[in-house]
Amino acid sequence: LQTVRALLNNNSTVTVLRSGLHAIFSEKSLDVTKDLFQEKFRNPKKRQRNIQLKCLKNFISSLTSSTDIRDLLSSLSSDLQTFVIKPSKNKEAFKEQASDFMLKWNLLLSNVGKILTINRTDSFG
Repeated sequence: LQTVRALLNNNSTVTVLRSGLHAIFSEKSLDVTKDLFQEKFRNPKKRQRNIQLKCLKNFISSLTSSTDIRDLLSSLSSDLQTFVIKPSKNKEAFKEQASDFMLKWNLLLSNVGKILTINRTDSFG
């Protein structure tokens, strides 16, 4: 946590990180990941809204030249409330939706980390 705080307080590091994350979207590097999310939900009634990508884009938007980690966590918490908790109709639906979100969120972050590692090493400071 201390390491993350130090990085978030370093303007040049955050700027480079934001640049790398924006590049991932502009280069369409996550298209394979998007396809994985959509594959299971071809039925229009069960269409996945790709909430993980929305949360990641909101997270990137929350990154400023100097960001407090509490602000980032608050933003993510708000997105979880909006996309996972509120839409759940009951305890079982919540468990299923939360589990699905976490699985895909971990997959997305793993892919983002891999892309940054291979193509954007400068994004790690």
